[in-house]
Amino acid sequence: MSNETNNPAPANFIRNIITDDLNNGRHESTYTRFPPEPNGYLHIGHAKSICLNFGVADEFKGKVNLRFDDTNPEKESEEYMRSIQDNVEWLGFEWDKLCHSSDYFERIHGYAIELIEKGLAYVDSLNADEMREYRGTLKEPGKNSPFRDRSVEENLNLFSRMKAGEFKEGEHALRAKIDMSSPQIIMRDPVIYRIKFAHHFRSGDQWCIYPMYDFTHCISDAIEGITHSLCTLEFQDNRAVYDWVLDNISIDCHPRQYEFGRLNLKYTVLSKRKLNQLVTENAVDGWDDPRLPTIAGIRRRGYTPASIREFCREIGVTKKDSLIEMTVLENAIRHDLENTALRTFGVLKPIKVVITNFPEDKTEWITAKNHPKDESLGTRDIPFTREVYIDQDDFMLDPPKKFFRLGPDREVRLRYGYAIKCNEVIQDDSGNVVELRCTYDPESAEGKTADGRKIKGIIHWVSAKYAVDAEVRRYDRLFRLPNPSNAENFIDQLNPDSLVVFPNAKLESSLGNSDKKARFQFERVGYFWQDSKDSKPDKLVFNQIVSLRDSWARIEKDQQNN
Repeated sequence: MSNETNNPAPANFIRNIITDDLNNGRHESTYTRFPPEPNGYLHIGHAKSICLNFGVADEFKGKVNLRFDDTNPEKESEEYMRSIQDNVEWLGFEWDKLCHSSDYFERIHGYAIELIEKGLAYVDSLNADEMREYRGTLKEPGKNSPFRDRSVEENLNLFSRMKAGEFKEGEHALRAKIDMSSPQIIMRDPVIYRIKFAHHFRSGDQWCIYPMYDFTHCISDAIEGITHSLCTLEFQDNRAVYDWVLDNISIDCHPRQYEFGRLNLKYTVLSKRKLNQLVTENAVDGWDDPRLPTIAGIRRRGYTPASIREFCREIGVTKKDSLIEMTVLENAIRHDLENTALRTFGVLKPIKVVITNFPEDKTEWITAKNHPKDESLGTRDIPFTREVYIDQDDFMLDPPKKFFRLGPDREVRLRYGYAIKCNEVIQDDSGNVVELRCTYDPESAEGKTADGRKIKGIIHWVSAKYAVDAEVRRYDRLFRLPNPSNAENFIDQLNPDSLVVFPNAKLESSLGNSDKKARFQFERVGYFWQDSKDSKPDKLVFNQIVSLRDSWARIEKDQQNN
């Protein structure tokens, strides 16, 4: 369970239900579970479920299992399972038991036989298309399969032969015998076992029939003694099957299922199928691409576990699906890093400045605070030399009146350092600015000038002699549309500027041997950290975690006004 207790989750209907159950003696304690299918990487929507299930166990001094519902061997793998465990631990949670639905295959198979013996399940020989036709529609009831009235003996024989591998995939399936006229289509004799000749990453080739999710999930909950089975709203209709199965098999425990609103996030997709499509079509750089809403991607980008937990706490738990602004997530990491990230300088688009009246062989060390508000984070020494780099965005050949940065015959202050004035601009044959020649005022240190003149502009910089070379990656929204899932082809809506690479960035010398796990604020630019996959001692790569300000709020407001 989580080791964080400083920010208790606000009250919600799930916690109210659990409180009432404990107060009324319905349960002596709580037992929840987080039950992902190991068929992909977790995303931020799963983080909400993780925080809820583990948070409930933490708050009510109960237990929680991490259980893999591994019933579809064709799409599941050891890699996905390991990544899920790693992500749950990274978020700061510990499970009481690590379980797998495949642990219960023998018992689940036994319950299927029990339903057959009770006349509540039958082997159907309709193919998939015929089964769909017989199921009916929302307006028309279904029709009974011609195989629905097979005898118990025939069903047991066929099911045994299915298990023995005598039939082809799709030739037969085991269905629950419920009600083909039910207004709930899911209750119209759902399939509970199908033939699948696929190697299971845990049970190997022991089985060639596999239970369906709806049949497996409720039984797994009951076997583990789960008290509150918490899931998202898309499983609301499935609750009828959940209860029917547990009501009709010989098992003592009957957990209750409760549904909460699914998380949706603007400018991205939270669908395993769509995320898998992005990965397999190479639209992104794998499951851990920092633009993806996968937990692996968010981690690689530089988000902290605390910021994700705070985000989940802030959005809360409701009975309706929600479409959350991306800024809510971004503000959570900004709030976390504002008080913890060390300050430093990073010039993403460098332009060289030669300070002509500063000695060539001199280095002056300037002391700067690592954090403006936290003295305990100490100071660092910044080298000031004759040649420095500033960012191209901090210079204009013909600046407007309110451009308080550098331009010809204009003066600006270097952060923590001296005032400099641009005297000469060197351009190449194409008219590109390649170098600025400036002079500095040696009496302008510490924000003062000898004659009392005021210098409005302050810009960041790094010493050319001591600068650290790096590649810096700046990330933006993955999609152009707020809700790309509604588009005819969501991949067509990818934002071409979601990744901008600055291959020749110049960083402050202190970053050359910095802790790879440390997060920094590049002053006036944003929050950054070293890429966990690509950054090497001889080739530093930094990812922008988040910008200093929310520029998208202004952009969206302008779009609405227009």
